[in-house]
Amino acid sequence: MIASDFVRDVKAGKIKLEKFYSDFFNDLRKLDKSYDCFINICEEDAFKQLENLPKGKLYGLPVSVKDAICTKGIPTTGGSKMLESYKPTFDATVIKRIKASGGVIVGKTCMDEFGLGGFSTNCAFKIPKNPNDVNRVTGGSSGGAGVVTRALDSPHIGIAESTGGSITCPAAFCGVYGLTPTYGRVSRYGLLDYASSLDKIGVMAKSVSDISLMISVIAGLDSNDLTSRPEPVPDYSKSVSVKGMTIGVPKEYFGEGVSKDVSDSVWRSIKKLESQGVSVKEVSLKMTKHSLPAYYLVAMSEVSTNLAKLCGMRYGLELPLNKDDGFNEYFSRVRALGFGPEAKRRIILGTYARMSGYRSQYYLQAMKVRTLIINDFKRALKGVDALVAPSMPVVAPRFDEVSKLTPLENYKMDVLTVAPNLAGVPHLSVPCGEVRGLPVGLQLIGDYLEEKKLLDLGGAL
Repeated sequence: MIASDFVRDVKAGKIKLEKFYSDFFNDLRKLDKSYDCFINICEEDAFKQLENLPKGKLYGLPVSVKDAICTKGIPTTGGSKMLESYKPTFDATVIKRIKASGGVIVGKTCMDEFGLGGFSTNCAFKIPKNPNDVNRVTGGSSGGAGVVTRALDSPHIGIAESTGGSITCPAAFCGVYGLTPTYGRVSRYGLLDYASSLDKIGVMAKSVSDISLMISVIAGLDSNDLTSRPEPVPDYSKSVSVKGMTIGVPKEYFGEGVSKDVSDSVWRSIKKLESQGVSVKEVSLKMTKHSLPAYYLVAMSEVSTNLAKLCGMRYGLELPLNKDDGFNEYFSRVRALGFGPEAKRRIILGTYARMSGYRSQYYLQAMKVRTLIINDFKRALKGVDALVAPSMPVVAPRFDEVSKLTPLENYKMDVLTVAPNLAGVPHLSVPCGEVRGLPVGLQLIGDYLEEKKLLDLGGAL
């Protein structure tokens, strides 16, 4: 059942929420036991919400939330021991809007620590398992959201977040839809910072109609976030025919490193769109080869700055003071204990890239390349309605394969996702077939604020 039908039946009295949620949380606990997808299940808080639920667009609908997004009174850990005890005193803007529309927050999903990873294997609490094969990764960093969305039979929508591909990757590996909106289309207020110029809150769901419903609720200007966009939010649910549209196929996205099976599956879907009256043309994104180093320099520089505030003083992990502790000694002890290996690696690399004497050589150079990548997308999107490419170069790898990767090999897995995130353009991952029983994702990339076109094309598939 799609979300809008569920909401309609709840409003009509055909579904009794008390009974539904009693059964729902039994299923959720079983799901978590099988796949380790939740950091916190919020049963008590959910039943409190039911006592005074607004009859809006999401009336009674279960919504899971990536644990990087602040929820009042509910632990928000960011997947890190550093924030294990942190209970925000406020709701993020997206959470306020979901609650005001009658959505029910049911749990906080597993993620790589502060979003730092591509497989959700860097979580300090649990490592989620792929519901298609428990010996394989879910993708990251929104891995828990992908699992819940794929494996839960009940109506449900997941709120996730992307910095360099953290919605597209798990959506592709788990076999669900994942929308990463235009940077600023959805408020970041209440999101734990990774890289402020890259972070975007988005949606994961089983259908395009569910994505359309949720993005219409959470999108829009927010006075608490000066980077949020002022443009009116369109009616995403009103689909139109894709006949007459034109899609561009970037040749660089089907090159070295992309599995032939994945490429073939994506091309079959492109032919399906062509049969519905969509024109196809080849385009070029020449800056693709420079996107990985540019992304990691920008993201690591920003995360080293953003995580500096987690020092054991304001909130989160605190330790008893030693007799001889100075500030540096205390901060170092807290951060050594609170952060995991990947967080430490990126903080060190990012701090190095911003050091006096290196900033212009690394960080500022990466920002110049970022501008060239933005211009590359502007050129490629001229005369087309969207670009089409694989979401990920491979299907979900096994845990034992991932454990053998070096950090650099790990980062290379993001080769198809970091460029759209650097440019801040919207992209939608759509399930487009299977390889050896494992899902393949197709990535639709649009111009700024053109989420509607992506949803129409995704719906046509």
